[in-house]
Amino acid sequence: MDGAMALRVLLCVYLVSLLTLQAMSAPSLARGRSKGSEKRQAVDTTVDGVFIRSLKVNCKVTSRFAHYVITSQVINTANEAREVAFDVEIPKTAFISDFAITADGKTFIGDIKDKVTAWKQYRKAAISGENAGLVRASGRNMEQFTIHINIGPQSKATFQLTYEEVLKRRLTQYDIVIKVKPKQLVRHFEIDVDIFEPQGISKLDAQATFLTKELAAQTIKKSFSGKKGHVLFRPTVGQQQSCPTCSTSLLNGDFKVTYDVNRDKLCDLLVANNYFAHFFAPKNLTNMSKNIVFVIDISGSMEGQKMKQTKEALLKILGDMRPQDYFDLVLFGSQVQSWRGSLVQASEANLQAARDFVKRFSVEGATNLNGGLLRGIEILNAVQGNGPEVSNQASILIMLTDGEPTEGVTDRSQILKNVREAIRDKFPLYNLGFGHNLDFNFLEVMSKENNGWAKRIYEDHDATQQLQNFYDQVASPLLVDVELQYPRDTISALTQHRHKQYYDGSEIMVAGRIADQKLGSFKAEVQARGEGQEFKTTCLVDEEEMKKLLQERGHMLENHVERLWAYLTIQELLAKRMTVEGEEKNKLSSEILKMSLDYQFVTPLTSMTMRGMKDQEGLEPIIDKAEDDSQPLEMLGPRRTHELSAAQPSPTRPAPKLPNRVTGVDTDPHFIIHVPQKEDALCFNINEEPGVILSLVQDPDTFSVNGQLIGDKARSPGQHEATYFGRLGIANPATGFQLEVTPQNITLNAGEGGPVFSWRDQAVLRQDGIVVTINKKRSLVVSMDDRATFEVVLHRVWRGSTVQRDFLGFYVLDSHRMSARTHGLLGQFFHPLDFEVSDIHPGSDPTRSDATMMVKNRRLTVTRGLQKDYSKDPRHGAEVSCWFVHNNGAGLINGAHTDYIVPDIF
Repeated sequence: MDGAMALRVLLCVYLVSLLTLQAMSAPSLARGRSKGSEKRQAVDTTVDGVFIRSLKVNCKVTSRFAHYVITSQVINTANEAREVAFDVEIPKTAFISDFAITADGKTFIGDIKDKVTAWKQYRKAAISGENAGLVRASGRNMEQFTIHINIGPQSKATFQLTYEEVLKRRLTQYDIVIKVKPKQLVRHFEIDVDIFEPQGISKLDAQATFLTKELAAQTIKKSFSGKKGHVLFRPTVGQQQSCPTCSTSLLNGDFKVTYDVNRDKLCDLLVANNYFAHFFAPKNLTNMSKNIVFVIDISGSMEGQKMKQTKEALLKILGDMRPQDYFDLVLFGSQVQSWRGSLVQASEANLQAARDFVKRFSVEGATNLNGGLLRGIEILNAVQGNGPEVSNQASILIMLTDGEPTEGVTDRSQILKNVREAIRDKFPLYNLGFGHNLDFNFLEVMSKENNGWAKRIYEDHDATQQLQNFYDQVASPLLVDVELQYPRDTISALTQHRHKQYYDGSEIMVAGRIADQKLGSFKAEVQARGEGQEFKTTCLVDEEEMKKLLQERGHMLENHVERLWAYLTIQELLAKRMTVEGEEKNKLSSEILKMSLDYQFVTPLTSMTMRGMKDQEGLEPIIDKAEDDSQPLEMLGPRRTHELSAAQPSPTRPAPKLPNRVTGVDTDPHFIIHVPQKEDALCFNINEEPGVILSLVQDPDTFSVNGQLIGDKARSPGQHEATYFGRLGIANPATGFQLEVTPQNITLNAGEGGPVFSWRDQAVLRQDGIVVTINKKRSLVVSMDDRATFEVVLHRVWRGSTVQRDFLGFYVLDSHRMSARTHGLLGQFFHPLDFEVSDIHPGSDPTRSDATMMVKNRRLTVTRGLQKDYSKDPRHGAEVSCWFVHNNGAGLINGAHTDYIVPDIF
């Protein structure tokens, strides 16, 4: 691409588990104006000379395999270049398979290659001082993908993104959810969903949360007949207006298509081009009675809304239990307790007693996760001796936690081993992770190793409903020990075909490759155990029916069955790769890489380069994807003013090493000043009220750091109120960079609607020469060119902690190139400081010495004491010996401590 076109790539991770579509002009563009009366009328959709001519989502579903193409065309009518953006959210489980940009008459197409090649290209560019565009995403259920380009005057740009996923059946239906947020009126907006299901479609619906019933009826067209279904949403500009005279759009919310297929035939076996897909979801089965144990975390961090919502969900779930079910409750904090210690029948008397128990229990102590799980497993294992009416039921273990193991066995690998050996493949374990202060990958691996799955419960007003929705998915087991069998000499490369349980409203899906010339003998057998009887069925391929289907759907059906098999295989290999190490992991990586390249999927082991497109430095951008939130969200790309890009430190600029001693402030708040000339340290406290904002570092030439105090929740009446830093603001007014840090979130450029990260993210971000590194659940490092490096340490409430709320510590790792005018409670000590200590003698506390200190021509009485440096160990810290200056640092700091109170965090 020529120099007139610049490129920026941004891939972020979002909390929502929805497909989101967003196309917009640059954030700086002003909104257009509309004229006229209250009657809805045509408005000018141009914003600062730029308008979205068209935004279209085309989704084609063939036998549960969904193929999406999102196309947007933006036109610049101005007489100068404008920045435009293509911004979409796609599910974490989806794979990008194609991307193209057409701009200024040139088309640039994505080229998928192995990640090693992309990294070599990046390293070569970085060593030579150039910039490459590499994006890696991880973490949540959604990934936001954004491309910004500058297009010339009187020009247009077209973006086209293709991605694919398999739709999973949950609670009797398949869901396609599109989050619509174009941010301005679009001249041609369209969502077109085409569904082809060989079994026939039994129901189809479409809704939009942002439309009234009347407007939905006018704009959403839906129909289905036989094997085909169709949904079309094509609002006019007038129908998009948020009010009759507004130039703003009401398209802001979820567009949802739901459908299901006919279940009249017991077998749904699809074969095309020597690949097969087997969908198993029989109807008219009797619900099995179940044995279920709920293992609930009641540690201190569950206090408040989380415990309230957990109890509400448990009470609702108890109300849904069937009389033939058996259950028990296990609670774990520092100790482990069970309600009954064995399974009891869900009689009305037992259910009422359980409700009373749920209402009474309260939070306490730490998190003995291992002990709680083993107690729950022990209760379920004991049913083997309780007679056939109980032992033949479907057993289920559900664990909910909001933290990490801090009591009893805390080593994760040992906990995984203990749980595996205790369950011994007899029943599934489902883990629910409440919030973000936990190791969700750990919960996910544990569930996968024990025939279940893990789900994150978000801390929100609907957490009770989230818990209930999860339970609804596993509340009605229909079959256990399900095995789908195929003749060994007929098939190869089979996906998972053994399942511990099959639940009402779900579907088991198996795909594989059929050996050449074996189609005529291909069949599938299913064996399982149902309520009081064995379940067996045989499925045969109807070759005539398959020929008709191929004539109806043609190449698309052949292609989709094979790609469905490839998608399922790669997803299963990625999941298995999470649970192994060493040579086995390397072998799985090789398999995943080969399949990803063969089928042109962007997976954690492949990358997409934009062939022929060059950024400002002459390099091709690279689109890359990570597999889970243990990997960093990264981007390496051009650094441009007022643009955020995630980045990894250049190989030519390694991250700074931590010195033995640091200058910083932590806990209540204790300031530690390292004086290298003396090989010693000075300390002082600042006692102020919660809510006060203090200036920590102020460099008039570059940036500022301010911190806001919060109080301790656990203060007793009459006790001194300890304060801690609960909010930090780091800003560079010259470039507009702002970073706000709290114990909950890390927000970049909040005033401009910048991205928000949690402490569960691992990320490296770059803007205007500033590199921000988020070390998951631990710390955050900010490096400002070669001028300074700061570290923010996260302190979480844990067992044994004297503080009952989360807070932050702030440390200066490097300040050697700071301006001579730097000041602030910490910044004033970046300059050389001299002091002399004399007359050391026992103080009022016989364990500590007092002394006289001469500093800044002042004579002070100081006390030798110990403070803690938490920069390397946020939980326990390292002791630092220092001379403590009393009375809010009076005589040591310039002026009075109140001089450092500022009105705003920035």
